[in-house]
Amino acid sequence: MKDICLLCITFILCSCGMQKEEDEFTLTSKFDSTWNIYERLAKNDDGTITYHAVPWGGLVGTVKENNMPVDWSDYESIRFEFTEPTKVPTQIVVTNNLMVWGKPGITSLTCYFEGQDVRNVHEVALQASDTTTITVKSVRLSPNAHVLNSIPLWTGHCVQGNWSNGFVVDSSKFAMANEGDRLEIVFSTDKSNPEVAYWLMKTIYNGTSNSLEGNENELNEWGCAKMAVEGTKYHIVLTDNDVMQLKEHGLFVNGFYNIITECNLLQVAYIDEEAEWEEDVY
Repeated sequence: MKDICLLCITFILCSCGMQKEEDEFTLTSKFDSTWNIYERLAKNDDGTITYHAVPWGGLVGTVKENNMPVDWSDYESIRFEFTEPTKVPTQIVVTNNLMVWGKPGITSLTCYFEGQDVRNVHEVALQASDTTTITVKSVRLSPNAHVLNSIPLWTGHCVQGNWSNGFVVDSSKFAMANEGDRLEIVFSTDKSNPEVAYWLMKTIYNGTSNSLEGNENELNEWGCAKMAVEGTKYHIVLTDNDVMQLKEHGLFVNGFYNIITECNLLQVAYIDEEAEWEEDVY
């Protein structure tokens, strides 16, 4: 009897040891259900999740606290890491509103919150466009460690229709741009045509056929990013090559049934916490 008890205790301790400890930014363990009853998921000993998806189902993480939605205003983004490249397009959906689309063959996907209302988040879902298996390595929130200064690049009222209109931002506007800055496009989806069921945006270096690199994970085979139906702002984190090309060529933005009113450059301005502390003291 004593041996059986010892064996049970050993098994419990070993099982606990297999579980990954999560910090306050890691949400992986919260993904324990699906939107579609025909989907399956398995929690693995190494802390990963194997998700057997059906088209437009969803691997769901409930993030409520005390049965109430949470405020993610102090976070910059949520990021999914995959153990292997995805085989079909995937997307992240935050509380059925904010979303980002990822093309096949990616090993991570990040949804940025800048300019979005994330004060009442109750769940996050990972969706696949077709039947597939995805193994999620981790899901993590990234805290805000900075503020963003907005520099206007273009304002107007560009009704894009069926790729009929676009606009150019001159290369001189990017003279002060740096790697890691965000390109922000303020838009709404044009629902005037009832036959249109999706909305696309294409951002290229002006005068070329080359798309920006910063949102490469989100582009389809034609270099277009899918817009959230109720989206209001789209962000691209600029790479070093993006900055170099934009300074030389400028930017051209085109799209399918979007209405764009602003294009801004968001520059990181890190908070000087010591200076703020001294100001509070004195």
